[in-house]
Parts: sequence; structure tokens; C-alpha cells
Amino acid sequence: MAKEILIETSARHVHVTAEVLETLFGKGYELTWKKDLSQPGQFACQERVQVIGPKSSFPAVSILGPVRPETQVELSASDARSIGIDAPCRESGDVAGSGACKLVGPEGEVELSEGVIIAKRHIHATPEDAEKYGLSDKQIVNVKVNSDGRALIFGDVIVRVSPKYKWAMHIDTDESNAAFAKPGMMGEILD
Repeated sequence: MAKEILIETSARHVHVTAEVLETLFGKGYELTWKKDLSQPGQFACQERVQVIGPKSSFPAVSILGPVRPETQVELSASDARSIGIDAPCRESGDVAGSGACKLVGPEGEVELSEGVIIAKRHIHATPEDAEKYGLSDKQIVNVKVNSDGRALIFGDVIVRVSPKYKWAMHIDTDESNAAFAKPGMMGEILD
């Protein structure tokens, strides 16, 4: 049985704490839903912030909700280099000692001494998905993508298992462009 999985591209975005949200947008501010994302409970917001690095900036980066315990900026390697940020490749949430930047909103700004990462490519799986496909949490797999003229195998794909997830693989925009990814593209998890 082929272990097929939907490949989704995750563009640059920001996750914020409630405290950072209030600093950027004002006291008592709450995120404004724009659209649901594929992972249950996650959503894109109307709000955007400027992400400033030592060399340049991105003027309008989307915030994803809901608020989180730690502020995190997820960029591609090309994004990080273009604005002068030295960002490590990490799992989401692993921000200790990561890249620094400034976030600017309509009501204030925040200097982040850490929090900028290049997210590791990863698979979201429920416990049922993991059992069905013989996978386990934190397992590293390879995923083959047969795109038109740019087929490749993604190595070092980390499997993340939680009942809160929906079966999908996430890659960043650099990886998406390398694979010539299109919406709805499927990959195959290799043994």
C-alpha cells in the first residue's frame, strides 16, 4: 500500500503571544479570523506585521492564530537571508537561541531576541494515521514527490503525531519551489 500524503506549502508567517499581540495592536486586542487552515483549530488572520531584520524587512507578514505560548516567526531560508537574519532550521516551538528580529504593528513594536526559525519539513499525523502507515512520533522519513519536471525526494522529514492534527505534510516556499509544487500535490512516504 502506497503511503500517500498531501503536500502543503507554508509561507512566511508569525505566531504571537497574547502579550505581544497587545503590544503590536493595542490593549485587549484579539485576532481577527480570515480563513481556516488545514490543521484543526488553526487559522489565518486579517492582521499583518512588519518583520524587520538587519538588512531589510517584509512589510506585511500574516499572523496565524490562535495566540501561542511563545512568539515565533517562520521564514524560508531565502527569506531569512534576504533580510539578514541567521535563523536555524528547527521544529516549530523550538525557539531557544534562534534568530532575532523586530516586529512592528500599528500600535507598537517588539524586539525579539529569539524566535525566528526555518521550520523543519514535517508530517502532521493523528495516532490513527501513524498506526495505519506504520509511523511513530519524531520518526524521520523520506517523501518522494513526482512533480512535472522537478521530481525529488525530501529527506529529513519529521513525523509529528497528535490527535489534534490532520494528515498532511508541510514544506516552506523554498522547498515548494524546488519541487514545482501545485495545490493538491501528493507525495509518497518511502520506507
